[in-house]
Amino acid sequence: MIFTVAIDGPAAAGKGTIARAIARETGFAHLDTGLLYRAVGLRVLEGDDPVRAARSLDPTSLDDPRLRHADVAQTASRVAVLPEVRAALLEFQRTFARREGGAVLDGRDIGTVICPEAEVKLFVTASDLARASRRYDELRAAGQEVTLDGTLEEVRARDARDGARATAPLRAASDAVAIDTSDLKVDDAVAAALSVVRRRLAGA
Repeated sequence: MIFTVAIDGPAAAGKGTIARAIARETGFAHLDTGLLYRAVGLRVLEGDDPVRAARSLDPTSLDDPRLRHADVAQTASRVAVLPEVRAALLEFQRTFARREGGAVLDGRDIGTVICPEAEVKLFVTASDLARASRRYDELRAAGQEVTLDGTLEEVRARDARDGARATAPLRAASDAVAIDTSDLKVDDAVAAALSVVRRRLAGA
């Protein structure tokens, strides 16, 4: 069976959590496409050219714990505006999305650019303050020295870059189902997303 769930949304809205839960419940393979750009960003921080890094990306590098660092996230956002980088990673994502057995992909342009034919499209969002608070807690738990104000500033800067880039800007697909997680518990957000997926799998 080929069945694609495309999940888009801004940073720290909860799309990764929802994507992993859907993959777990359905048995579909999961790809956090943001990790592709973070892996490129990490290579850039190490001195590599972003386009060369994207074209030679090793999937095993997606397990590097450094990909969760704040400086890598910011660099990933900057390299993601480069059309050559996005083009280099496009085929990898599309091949993964149409693999046998089903796939869940989360990112910024899955339903609009990577998989416009996806059987399910979700747009997961939340207020910038809610997202900054989540990101702040995540970074603090990882032992990083950050402030909530600084994290909020970074979230807003990233939103601005993601929404204004010329190639594949962050936006909801016209046929995406929106889920606002600002005031939702994790289980409720996951349940809302799963209900959409299950209806589509059932042919509703």
